[in-house]
Amino acid sequence: MVGRRMIYASTLLLAVIFIIPCAVAPNIGTLIVCRAIDGIAFSAPMTLVGGTLADLWKNEERGVPMAAFSASPFIGPAIGPLAGGYLADATNWKWLYWLQLILAFVAWVLITFTVPETYAPTLLKRRAKKLRKQEDDPSYVTETELDSRPMGEKLRVFLFRPFQLLFLEPIVLFIALYMSVLYGLLYMFFVAYPVVYQSGKGWSAGSTGLMFIPLAIGVLMSAACSPFVNKHYLSLYAKYGGKPPAEARLIPMMFSCWLIPIGLFIFAWTSYPTVHWIGPAIGGWPVGFGFIFLYNSANNYLVDTYQHQAASALAAKTFLRSMWGASTVLFTEQMYDRLGYQWASSLLAFIALACCAIPYVFYFKGASIRRFSRYAFSDDEENGEKS
Repeated sequence: MVGRRMIYASTLLLAVIFIIPCAVAPNIGTLIVCRAIDGIAFSAPMTLVGGTLADLWKNEERGVPMAAFSASPFIGPAIGPLAGGYLADATNWKWLYWLQLILAFVAWVLITFTVPETYAPTLLKRRAKKLRKQEDDPSYVTETELDSRPMGEKLRVFLFRPFQLLFLEPIVLFIALYMSVLYGLLYMFFVAYPVVYQSGKGWSAGSTGLMFIPLAIGVLMSAACSPFVNKHYLSLYAKYGGKPPAEARLIPMMFSCWLIPIGLFIFAWTSYPTVHWIGPAIGGWPVGFGFIFLYNSANNYLVDTYQHQAASALAAKTFLRSMWGASTVLFTEQMYDRLGYQWASSLLAFIALACCAIPYVFYFKGASIRRFSRYAFSDDEENGEKS
């Protein structure tokens, strides 16, 4: 309704402001409320970036930028325990928020003052307004300005659209579920690593954070492979005359999905306190390497399938993924206590293994599903809005 730039600037500023009361919180109530506001504010950029990338790059050009965006939500959590462990050991937990404040403020400044508006309807609206003023001609109007629906109805449509996609579109629902499982696994690691290394081996928080390095290396290595993946996609782009099916995006996912259960099984059965520390750490590498191929393929598949509603499709996925990721840490420690280190991680591996069927189903049946979709983009459709 108002474009992307205004939302980036306002929500990130709100998030930066509410990091401060987190750092100086006198009680748990203040901390919870301010973290909730921060979570809501920081969610806007997470859902908007995919739409911005869809604005800026064509389908065949989007592979590498999308890989960079896909790596960010995983490289941050992978590096976080490493920096946070030593920071907490050396100072106190409040410095975790002061460091976040510095990083978030720099991000806000960079985005607010360097990222232009990219949303086509907003740009057209500004151009029409400028022409009306210059030419003194009221006939310069855009499609969005001719929309006579009241504000309440527009809000209802735009706010409910991600949920419509989530619950009415099988592609969005199952891709979102798969990404939720993966994101949940990543957040479970935040609890599993301290359980294995601090409780099992008696390590400090800082030393335990070092064990996330193989996970981070896996993420960076898979992101570095994105030009080669994009090169393969360009060959398919040429093969199909510039109109490859959206399912072509799933090919990297079909290969990399097996890396997640492999890494989890390695982590599970090397997590005995008597086994060398390098075992569980090595298990993090295939998990990190597989994450980005999966996440990048999922983002590109959703954007290609729902081009005119790319941001709404990604918002639906991000909503479900974030809710599940936040929930997993509430029961991970109890799960490891009840099932034991090995079987708790194996349970996660079996869930990831079951999810490997998802990319194969959509690769072979996705085109049929899209034909019956109310929201999926089709080439004969007029250029619509990327919602």
